[in-house]
Amino acid sequence: MMKETDVPVVTGQGKLKSLLGDRDQLSLQSMIVPGILFILIFTFIPLYGVLVAFKDYNIVTGIKGIFEAEWVGLANFKEFVTDMNFWNMLRNTLGINLLGLLITFPVTIIFAVMLNEITSSRFKKLTQTVTYLPHFISWSIFGGLVISILSPSTGVVNHVLTSLGVIDSPIHFLGEKDYFWLLAVLTNLFKELGWGAILYLAAIAGIDQEMYEAAYMDGASRFQRIWYITLPSITGTIVILLVFAISNILNSGFDQFFVLQNPLNIDASEVIDTYVYKVGLREFRMEYATAVGLMKTVIAVFLLYLANFIAKKISGKGIF
Repeated sequence: MMKETDVPVVTGQGKLKSLLGDRDQLSLQSMIVPGILFILIFTFIPLYGVLVAFKDYNIVTGIKGIFEAEWVGLANFKEFVTDMNFWNMLRNTLGINLLGLLITFPVTIIFAVMLNEITSSRFKKLTQTVTYLPHFISWSIFGGLVISILSPSTGVVNHVLTSLGVIDSPIHFLGEKDYFWLLAVLTNLFKELGWGAILYLAAIAGIDQEMYEAAYMDGASRFQRIWYITLPSITGTIVILLVFAISNILNSGFDQFFVLQNPLNIDASEVIDTYVYKVGLREFRMEYATAVGLMKTVIAVFLLYLANFIAKKISGKGIF
């Protein structure tokens, strides 16, 4: 039992320190207020706009029209799934994203592991800088470079292939719909490879170096150290990023496809994002665009939970 003499006595100096400590905490915690306000203003308040997906909304009526427009139920959703272009859009969106997942995901991991194995710090920094730079270039500029490089008349790719005798005549890569899926995946891989490897490099940096030293002393080769130490140690990061990638399977990224798309490859390049832009936003049909966006969000949440459930069953690791 605590005696009266055991009660800590707070002196005047102690009260002053406690007060100053509270003020420090208050100043630190107040730094989160702008973030909370940003989320409230730009994330939660605009949620009322979801109502547009269930109404016959006319953009001319402004914000007031959101509440006064007539309810149409799921009519906008039905119009989208019964659209004659729906299955082609869905095929392109799923096909390109699944192909990208099969190619981009393992290549990024392999690149991060190989980058970590580079012993020359100068060469490693140079490689990281070169591979990071394309991420900061917008698709309007990067896409223009891709179009120029692949041009059948002045493109360097056709010039090299014809010079080496690989092809007899120049190929219009962006004019052939059969090439578009692979081109979309490879150009996106080239642009985002370095940036996508950052999280894996951070996970690798957190691995206990004594494990590598012990394995080296036991005679393990470099490949064995990667296989038995590096990859198992970053399994959690791999699973989390895979779950996010699967949940994002319907988001193709508007910028890339809008830049690389042309009338010759439209059958292979028309994805949900570009079609919604054309029908929903060019024709000011905000209710249609909102319905499609809401449908994609619901499917993404379902895929997120499904992928997380499967990942936990298989590996015992997941996001939540």
